[in-house]
Amino acid sequence: MLVKALFLDRDGTIIHDSSESIVALDQVRLIDRADDALALAKRAGFKLIMISNQGGIAKGVVTKERVDEINALLQSILATKNASLDLLYYAPYHPKYPKPEYDAFKSWRKPETGMIRQAQRDLAAQGLEIDFANSFFIGDKQIDVECGLRAGLRSILVKTGYGEEEICKEKHTLPELVANDLCDAIDYVLKINRANVVRHA
Repeated sequence: MLVKALFLDRDGTIIHDSSESIVALDQVRLIDRADDALALAKRAGFKLIMISNQGGIAKGVVTKERVDEINALLQSILATKNASLDLLYYAPYHPKYPKPEYDAFKSWRKPETGMIRQAQRDLAAQGLEIDFANSFFIGDKQIDVECGLRAGLRSILVKTGYGEEEICKEKHTLPELVANDLCDAIDYVLKINRANVVRHA
């Protein structure tokens, strides 16, 4: 079965970012309207997949267990709006802080596409095939845009978080859209989705 997916960065896209790694549960604050937007996308049939670099684990500033707790809290918050994520992935690897136990995740660190490929395999195990041509990667950094483009997804940059529009231009990794926030990005996605549904009706 063919499914559309939204691949989503976490920090600066779904929740407010921090100048350092997010290490405490009380730092988990949703960006305005993010939960409502994700609920709309889920209702429209999109799989919601989080793809996050968490190099703070390799740096030693946050534990894997704490990252799991933070993600669980995020899931519980989103669940109140029927907006919970379908799959969650994060890369503990960081090139400047090599740790043998995390070397296997080198291909997971964005802009590498390892997490997307893992999601593709995990969905395939459920009998689902990602419709890459109509799926999107939404994030606030240039590496998110590049990761999406490398994987054959349509990329959207949001201005919340880092909003690296100039870096995208410098590196010639241009997103399809620069949106104010996740809500605006998903509004764009759903308009395209509705137009496609009408066209194929």
